[in-house]
Amino acid sequence: MKPWRSTRGPAGGFTLVELVLALAILAMLLVALLTFVFSMGELWGHGREQRLFEQHVNAVARHVESLFRRAALPTDGAMLAEPFAVREVRTAGVGTPVLLSLDLPEGDRLFQWPAVPLPDVRAWLAVEPGEGLVIYWQSNLEADRDTQPARRVLVSPLVTGIRYLYFDPAGGRWDERADLLRAAGGRWQVPDRVVLAFAYGPAKAERAITLPLGNGALPVF
Repeated sequence: MKPWRSTRGPAGGFTLVELVLALAILAMLLVALLTFVFSMGELWGHGREQRLFEQHVNAVARHVESLFRRAALPTDGAMLAEPFAVREVRTAGVGTPVLLSLDLPEGDRLFQWPAVPLPDVRAWLAVEPGEGLVIYWQSNLEADRDTQPARRVLVSPLVTGIRYLYFDPAGGRWDERADLLRAAGGRWQVPDRVVLAFAYGPAKAERAITLPLGNGALPVF
């Protein structure tokens, strides 16, 4: 009787060369995947910084536009005589600059005294070098408002400049100025628009904001 033998071939498996090749391929795939992930993370980080900058620019522009609109709203059924004007403001450190001002009967959340916003506020817009967009403000309810300097609040450190646009109906064109316009008779003129310039590193942006009242017209809503 012949001894029993298996008809199957030798047990299957990977040779050493095959294992080395598989590990090499796996290592290359991992390197490629990590390179892709890190490069996408770097690109996403740069894009995120730009998006945050744009969000800040839009938020500041919307808030300033909201201040302008609220200043032009009727109060107790009547419009303010001059919701916008060019006036001097007494400050603690820069003398009495002449700035664009607006009256806010209901105040604003930025104007805290000491923990809640004050109503009946007059505010002035300024861009201070090295600081950014600053709003000086005083409430008419303060007893010492005629002798004390106006308070100030920093709105955005990324605002680097402010320009003023005046529309010339006769010429049908816009006149852009770095300073507020003074007419021949000495009277200051309220601009039709203000342009805020923003900068953060290489990123730059501008936003033009229209004053709701222009040349005695009805509110632009």
